[in-house]
Amino acid sequence: MEKIKIGDTYSEPVRYTQQNVETFARITGDCNPIHLDAAYAATTPFGKPIVHGFFAAAVFSKVFGMNWPGQGTIYMYQEMAFRAPVFVENDYMARFEVIEVNEEKHRGVIKCTLEDKQGNILITGQAKLLHKERF
Repeated sequence: MEKIKIGDTYSEPVRYTQQNVETFARITGDCNPIHLDAAYAATTPFGKPIVHGFFAAAVFSKVFGMNWPGQGTIYMYQEMAFRAPVFVENDYMARFEVIEVNEEKHRGVIKCTLEDKQGNILITGQAKLLHKERF
């Protein structure tokens, strides 16, 4: 299995549906009307419902656990900032870049972003991962 090194990148397209947002609300209990009620959301600065921030950022967990580095990843830490709203039925790109590797401890620090089609950063942060084979 190939080692991941500083400067390596990965990208994953993502799209959120209102049905998935409603499922996330039921699972977490976060039923804030900004996510679920179009009439209410129309009265907010966003003008329409927004995706829960933690649901939008869940793509980071999916990528780390399943695709890159993949199975065997231990997700140790995540810092993030929500910079702009994420809406349903739009195409987004999750981007990842390795900014630090500690081969002795098998750890990597990954810059994570969620971007819209215009390249605007909606969520940004850093994750620390442990993977005994990839770092």
